[in-house]
Amino acid sequence: MDLRQLDRQALSLTGEVVSRVKTEHMRWATPCADWTVYGLLRHLVCQNEGFAASARGAGEPWAVWRDGDLGDDPAGAYEASARRATTAFAEDAVLERRFALPEVGEGFAVPGHTAIGFHLLDYVAHAWDLAVTIGARWEPAAELTAAALRVAALVPEEGRGAGAAFRRRIAVPGDAPPGDRLLALLGRDPSWTPRPC
Repeated sequence: MDLRQLDRQALSLTGEVVSRVKTEHMRWATPCADWTVYGLLRHLVCQNEGFAASARGAGEPWAVWRDGDLGDDPAGAYEASARRATTAFAEDAVLERRFALPEVGEGFAVPGHTAIGFHLLDYVAHAWDLAVTIGARWEPAAELTAAALRVAALVPEEGRGAGAAFRRRIAVPGDAPPGDRLLALLGRDPSWTPRPC
């Protein structure tokens, strides 16, 4: 399956959870250290904006990765940003275009197919972060989970830990479901439960 089609599935999966977020959820802590639901939603919007800019060759300035605005309609802001990313990813030759990813490092850039794989992984994982926090379902399609697992397996162990994008991998049983294995590869505990606010 085309990577961009899988990425659209990841955006849709996340959008389904985002649509279930209520005002009272916004201050709740998520599995992402230091992010409330509000902070995670803003991150999702910012990432879509940044990846869309990078797909157009304009992703180097930090500002394009930080300007996400939830306004009065977080779900609407998410959907608008997802449309911008999907539209940018649909351009001819985008899979071979260099995407600037300043969050990884100054001057860091990767081919489009690699960047879109990162984007897909981010949204599958963050869909779980939101879902487990607010008590929503997280059921990515098998092919989406498989694609995310392939990307997650490539994330190096160095640079992981507190304050980093990913924590250290955690162990799960060998016969754990694919979704649990994906979460564990990213340093997430599949048994995480929300703490009372």
